[in-house]
Amino acid sequence: MTFKFKKLEIPDVILIKPKVFEDERGFFMETYNKEDFEENAGIKSVFIQDNHSKSEYGVLRGLHFQREPYAQAKIVRCIRGEIYDAAVDLRKNSPAFGNYAGVNLSEDNKYQLYVPGGCAHGFLVLSDAAEVIYKVDNVYAPDCESGLIWNDPDVNIPWPIDMPILSPKDQQLPRLRVLVERGEVYYNDVFI
Repeated sequence: MTFKFKKLEIPDVILIKPKVFEDERGFFMETYNKEDFEENAGIKSVFIQDNHSKSEYGVLRGLHFQREPYAQAKIVRCIRGEIYDAAVDLRKNSPAFGNYAGVNLSEDNKYQLYVPGGCAHGFLVLSDAAEVIYKVDNVYAPDCESGLIWNDPDVNIPWPIDMPILSPKDQQLPRLRVLVERGEVYYNDVFI
């Protein structure tokens, strides 16, 4: 097997550890293998797009998600620098509803995080700069774009930096209780 898969605190959020072949010339690794991901982790998402972002130290992007029917599953990896990556379960029927899972992803550990549809996702840059690549399994739909405020006390994510740099849009994201009131959480579980 080319990958090790570790289930995290939220059902279906999976830490992916690729097998890395290194020598004096550098390294080689697979970053995705549809058959391996399906058979050994149950990840059945069909990815249709890759995205690439670059951010400076202290930038927090998120916590973002798209409402149904445009929920997106993601596979996130940091190819330069280091990030703290977090997912929050927004699936109302999930035993982990409102809980988070967080891990460090870096160019050194080469770990990836699978975030299923139905979860909000965000990351915080811990190095001077970071480049993040992520696959998604659904199109971007501006009318279904939403998010959760990064520092919601009801979720209580222990971000490693107290005062991150946020976009004006991300500064205005609502708390989880507001998302529930608006009906913006997932009432039908979105499965991988």
